[in-house]
Amino acid sequence: MNVAPVLVGYTAAVGFVAPHVMLRSGWPHRAPALAAAVWHALSVSFSIGAALAAYNLAMPAEHLHAGLMGLLHSCGLGANAGQSDPDAADRLALGGPAVIAIALFVSYSFHVVRARRVRERHREAVDLVGRHSARLCATVMPYDVPAVYCLPGRRPRIVISDGAVDHLTPAQLDAVLQHEQAHITGRHHLVLAGVEAFHSVFRWLPLARHAREQTALLLEMVADDRALRTQSREVLATAMYEMAAARAPRGAFAAGGHTVLIRMKRVLGPRKAPHPVLRGAVAAVAAAVPLLPLLVACPPALG
Repeated sequence: MNVAPVLVGYTAAVGFVAPHVMLRSGWPHRAPALAAAVWHALSVSFSIGAALAAYNLAMPAEHLHAGLMGLLHSCGLGANAGQSDPDAADRLALGGPAVIAIALFVSYSFHVVRARRVRERHREAVDLVGRHSARLCATVMPYDVPAVYCLPGRRPRIVISDGAVDHLTPAQLDAVLQHEQAHITGRHHLVLAGVEAFHSVFRWLPLARHAREQTALLLEMVADDRALRTQSREVLATAMYEMAAARAPRGAFAAGGHTVLIRMKRVLGPRKAPHPVLRGAVAAVAAAVPLLPLLVACPPALG
């Protein structure tokens, strides 16, 4: 059985239909960590499906091997002019999946290394200009506009401006510091590097575009939830409002920024957690989705 059409249809559904289903759903903002996992599962599933589809399209059925290799031999590209080489056909068919895998790996490595270099340069400047506060466990910068951001990685820093120290209450300061600490301990920079790499390889794909945008927003919501463990919703919302105009440097996470309005509405709105059954079902789907292309390409033998 030729599974290439099924794999092509599956990857098309994951790449074009699934993002719109996710965007229209109401549960992702109520369970941001789980929603971010689903976006990543869809990205992984699409990548596997695309690789398997490329393989099966290049070698859809055994009877095409001889025809393909015969064409290569007629062009003088084969070892034996009159004899097909199934191993060579296999190697040729593996070219498509290999290109996809290598492109994703190179793109991910590029984004990780580039962001690390940017953070290192900024970290050196912060350590040179700012002063360390043992009370806040952060580096304080001489800047009048309220701003708080973190530089994640091997030598993380939480950076806070004098304006934030002067304008925010102790409770608000604790909320934003907890927010930034959540980004550091959760290693959110690596999560973002993954969706950035996927978007770089499949830039034309709706899934890639929405996965990058939504993952960045969802990770901020995850950090907001961390802050809400110790502070009230009003405290966090007012702190976010104070820093709405602040911008984080490249490679950093900030409690303010362009997503503040959406996050403030979520923080101040009704807090209704997803039903445990729904949460369990979505978690099961997130775990199973990356395996579906493999089950399509290699169905288990019955009997």
